[in-house]
Amino acid sequence: MKLRQLARDFERKPSASATMRRIKPGTRIIREWDGDTHEVTVVRDGYSYRGQHYDSLSAIARKITGTRWSGPVFFGLKS
Repeated sequence: MKLRQLARDFERKPSASATMRRIKPGTRIIREWDGDTHEVTVVRDGYSYRGQHYDSLSAIARKITGTRWSGPVFFGLKS
């Protein structure tokens, strides 16, 4: 019984990747960090940041901060 309930609960919660898939190309994600404003544009096959293409928000967050971050967390898309 408990296992079935856990499975049902899991199926109802959207995954992080499902959430990210709902962000449409053209969306701008803006984050202020260390006194600078950083703008990322969602494109069909990834993200554009300062004229460069990236496959993940985490790669952009790492470029901005110099440390490993979850991109969705850094940009406020996931808690």
